[in-house]
Amino acid sequence: MDPDGSPLGGRRPSRRRRSGRDRKGRSTGRYLICVHVQPGLSQIAVLEGRSLVQHFVSRVQDETTQIDGNIYVGRVQNVLPGMEAAFVDIGIPKNAVLYRGDVRYDQDDVEGGGRGEPRIEQVLRAGQLILCQVTKNPIGAKGARLTQEVSIPGRFAVFVPNSDAVGISKRLGDNERRRLRKIVDAVQPAGHGLIVRTAADGASEEELRRDVQGLLQQWAAIEQAAARTTVPGLLYQEPELAVRILREELNSDYRGVIIDDRAVCEQVRGYVEAVSPDLAERVELYDPAAEGQPLFDRFHVHEQLHKALDRKVWLPSGGSLIIERTEALTVIDVNTGKNVGKSNLEETVFRNNLEAAEEVARQLRLRDIGGIIVIDFIDMEVRDNREKVAAALRAALARDKTRTQVFDISELGLVEMTRKRISEGLIESLSTECEVCHGRGIVLDASAL
Repeated sequence: MDPDGSPLGGRRPSRRRRSGRDRKGRSTGRYLICVHVQPGLSQIAVLEGRSLVQHFVSRVQDETTQIDGNIYVGRVQNVLPGMEAAFVDIGIPKNAVLYRGDVRYDQDDVEGGGRGEPRIEQVLRAGQLILCQVTKNPIGAKGARLTQEVSIPGRFAVFVPNSDAVGISKRLGDNERRRLRKIVDAVQPAGHGLIVRTAADGASEEELRRDVQGLLQQWAAIEQAAARTTVPGLLYQEPELAVRILREELNSDYRGVIIDDRAVCEQVRGYVEAVSPDLAERVELYDPAAEGQPLFDRFHVHEQLHKALDRKVWLPSGGSLIIERTEALTVIDVNTGKNVGKSNLEETVFRNNLEAAEEVARQLRLRDIGGIIVIDFIDMEVRDNREKVAAALRAALARDKTRTQVFDISELGLVEMTRKRISEGLIESLSTECEVCHGRGIVLDASAL
């Protein structure tokens, strides 16, 4: 049976081809995107039902900090054999770092020859110009992270130049993966790799071919620009944030994209009409004057943002989470709080921890917390309960497209996990460091020192 209960006769029908409408003709879907545009600042909120699950900020000055995905010509500044890394000037104030595992090389160019994996100083030298792509934005004192394994994302596929890589999203069903595999064999450019995205669910061969041809033309332009330049600089820039988010996210699960700026709305609608015409009518212009309130107030985004900036998060049953971020890791403490339960202590704690597992996953996405994370669940005596809580956490995290790794819950009730760090995080994007305490949260008593 498909999700609406009707029997399936053969291949699963495409989500992109469903009407996605209720009886009153309104678009249906689990998610809603709200885009709020201000002078020099854009904010994008993703709502699941009425709950805020993701928030993005783009500033005009972010051209040197929000650079994930951009492709550059870089000049190697120095090579550090002991760190197996090189610092690279890509034309922004802070040098980026390229680790040995992200270096591409031709065996004929390896200094000293030899067999096996060459050392980084054998394939890179100071002053050398290289083509590279940013995989992680600069965060704090750390420079951007680079790779020479360049890839260019499109709507339905990711183009991997000079590679034999072929892949299809694991989020797609087996039948759809088999269908797309046949299409990939027909549209894959010679000498280049291709990774089919989840958005290709139901896409025709012609749609995929058109997407791949566009990416191939982009790569040809990048190669030509790289051949002409002799100084570090930008070759390819990811599109405006709203377009980038829609490229990654928009499908029939989204009931609408509401934008409060006419120019941005027209830009986004033009993009959606080009790549997914059946979804273009879901892009709407919001007029705050006519509606009588700002967009983020209409959908209670500001209210939820303020709560997401607090260290304490209340759970529906009365329990709470305390979220503490440090330089080394993030610690999340689970408390029963006002939740006194109805039967016995073990059952109360178990139910509270299940609620906490779901909310922790949402908060990690919303606050964009990355790195090492330790969750201190309330101690449970029954092993089966601990396993169910760990399973609930993994299931909730499965909706997060950012890569996570979760370890089993310990006897102390601790769960250790990691979440890939890509950007600075919600709090950092909406705040500046205190000039008095410099982020410590305390002011020392100068008279006592």
